[in-house]
Amino acid sequence: MKAIVLAAGYATRLYPLTLNTPKPLLEVKGKPIIEHIINKIKAISQVDKIYVVTNQKFFDQFKSWLSGSNHSVPIEIVNDLTTSNEDRLGALGDMDFVIDQNNIDDDILLVAGDNLFEFDLSEMFDQFSSKDKSTVALYDVKDKELAKKYGIVEIDENGKMIDFVEKPEEPRSTLASTGIYFLPKHIIPKLKEFLITGLSDKIGSFLEWLHLREDVYGYATEKAWYDIGSLEQLEEAKENFNP
Repeated sequence: MKAIVLAAGYATRLYPLTLNTPKPLLEVKGKPIIEHIINKIKAISQVDKIYVVTNQKFFDQFKSWLSGSNHSVPIEIVNDLTTSNEDRLGALGDMDFVIDQNNIDDDILLVAGDNLFEFDLSEMFDQFSSKDKSTVALYDVKDKELAKKYGIVEIDENGKMIDFVEKPEEPRSTLASTGIYFLPKHIIPKLKEFLITGLSDKIGSFLEWLHLREDVYGYATEKAWYDIGSLEQLEEAKENFNP
């Protein structure tokens, strides 16, 4: 299994804090956000390499961070060659870029580099392994207004996704996708099929499309999750996140 950490965004909503520092390298509880994410990934012994995909603007900063780090799993920094929010590839484009550049033909653990979570990935991995189906981590935000900001999921009694809507105007659920996904290698051709449509560069939109074509499962957790999308959310994570 390969892990891909998405870290190629420009985090314009956090300016000026992220004007010259990538969001995943902001510190929470004494470590860069990305260190917390990688520590979680290392709970999955099947992950034999981690790719951190970033952009031209922040590539050197991530290389510098990696040179000062010591990890038991090989980590490679991938430059998607974009230079601004206007020419960015988006989450799906970056995942596809890493897959193509490294000829990946393996299961994938995909993690957005701007979120912090307290649950252990090993239980989610066990669920994924038992089904060999795409699995997305879910967190109940418990607020319909807040739910409008996320990809919102409905699941049946077996955890199978029955609905996925990206930023719904009228949420039917408050179960939010957290930006953590286990993806079996057989979905790689489907990813490319979806990208050809040009419908969206968002992972949530891909899952919205995918679950109509094959089973996709949700893994719901009650452990805290922090989506670092604003200064307020960053401060909340600094205050309350428990690594």
